[in-house]
Amino acid sequence: MNDRVIDYYFTPVSPWTYLGHARFVAVAERAGATVRVKPCDFGRIFAATGGLPLGQRAAQRKSYRLLELARYRDELGVPLNVNPRFFPVSAEAASLRIIAANDRALALTGACLNAVWVEERDLASEAELDALAVACGLDARALKDAAARDETRRRLDEYTEEAIAREVFGAPTFIPSFGSASGQRFWGQDRIDLLERSLVDG
Repeated sequence: MNDRVIDYYFTPVSPWTYLGHARFVAVAERAGATVRVKPCDFGRIFAATGGLPLGQRAAQRKSYRLLELARYRDELGVPLNVNPRFFPVSAEAASLRIIAANDRALALTGACLNAVWVEERDLASEAELDALAVACGLDARALKDAAARDETRRRLDEYTEEAIAREVFGAPTFIPSFGSASGQRFWGQDRIDLLERSLVDG
């Protein structure tokens, strides 16, 4: 069993998770790490850690968020619609399907993020989630059935409680089990370089 593990806490509707996802996956691959994919309920995390949902934030914070999203989009050279048609939207159904996807969870995560922030698709739509599953080589009906199981719901709850216990407060957050920063949190797509450096230095 691989003891080089990185826990990946996120919500599949986060633009910051979208901006960092592909780079993080590449970092994990270079490090020979197994990624434990852990979508969480960030409504509960915000309530527990003093954060606010986007709609409740001050106008100054909302406007600055848009500036930063555009800056990072341009800096990274990736497509991003800072005001997508289907946002904000519930992440629950997508999170449950990601959990149920098992070894295809990282691929489905990337597809879900891309759907919101590039393709203007509704991540709360069952039809869209079915299409994303098929695009990732999954059986859409089987995945939907697995996502509806009580065990899958329990895992989403467990990941959320685990994130709160580990002092996660924003998405994405990465916690490696190895390297010079083993057990430490790295919050944000702009910390991925620091994460990679810690894996090499360890």
